[in-house]
Amino acid sequence: MLRRFRTYLLLSAVLLAAPALLAAPPDYLPPWNPPPSNGVSFTVPEIDSVADLHGDVTDPQLTVFFAGNQFMVVHDLVRAFQKQYPKYRRIFVETLPPGILAEQIRKDALIMGNLRIALKPDIYTAGRDRIVELQQHEHWFGATEDYARNRLALMVYRGNPKHITGLKDLGRTGVHVSMPNPKWEGIARAIEALYRKAGGEELVHEIMDAKVKNGATWLTQIHHRQTPLRILRRESDVGPVWYTEAYFQEHILHNPISTVEIPSQDNMQVTYTAGLMKDAPHPAAARAFLRFLTGPEAQAIYRHYGFMPPDSRLLAH
Repeated sequence: MLRRFRTYLLLSAVLLAAPALLAAPPDYLPPWNPPPSNGVSFTVPEIDSVADLHGDVTDPQLTVFFAGNQFMVVHDLVRAFQKQYPKYRRIFVETLPPGILAEQIRKDALIMGNLRIALKPDIYTAGRDRIVELQQHEHWFGATEDYARNRLALMVYRGNPKHITGLKDLGRTGVHVSMPNPKWEGIARAIEALYRKAGGEELVHEIMDAKVKNGATWLTQIHHRQTPLRILRRESDVGPVWYTEAYFQEHILHNPISTVEIPSQDNMQVTYTAGLMKDAPHPAAARAFLRFLTGPEAQAIYRHYGFMPPDSRLLAH
């Protein structure tokens, strides 16, 4: 009788605790960057939280449109730039997908919720191929500089519960994929090329058509925010990402993320290029920032977050 009573008490305690455990999951929500400190802080997760607009939107002395997957470097990068160039105090940075940023330039404004931003960039960064394409068709840039490189990897939950070992596994039944949308995220084209290399058109069709239709592949709008969050919430099993995005979650934030490396022979690299806009509102600041990006301080910051230097002779980091 005493044993039964003890068992009853134990089960009662577990059942009473269970709702509290389920109601208090870890908070993995963005922005993930340190917020500014000189003002009233009012961020309400999932209601009023602006993760990819950084700094001073009022009368900035420098405006940079960064390829979104570099959001993690912005805080350190801007602080180091301001230390080197103290006269530039008001800096505004956007870290959205390059395709969205290009449309913002064409349409002269970004609308995010009820907010409209009509700032022109001094610097626009993206993968080198996109910069070359934009220069051919839009003639936007007065100067360009390569400043970092990256490679692709697979982001999974800690311990890799679905035993993902390579790209072919993303076509398996029961594996839920978080995939950048090819409509506006340039990384999608690179990933599709690797699918094609790993498993031909059959693998591309399975992941990008069949699984999209049945809901097993979920197409993101802004993969550098949505893919980590979906994996942390166990809504997706795997997401192809730039290596530094998985590195940031696993080694900088120490979130329960693991990285599955893609072998170099099956992988590809991207070189990031910064373009100085011909109509930059702040040309002197833009030139200073372009010099800074390729200098030792900025390069050290990029290496800290897992990026490779632009020069292929300097692969070690």
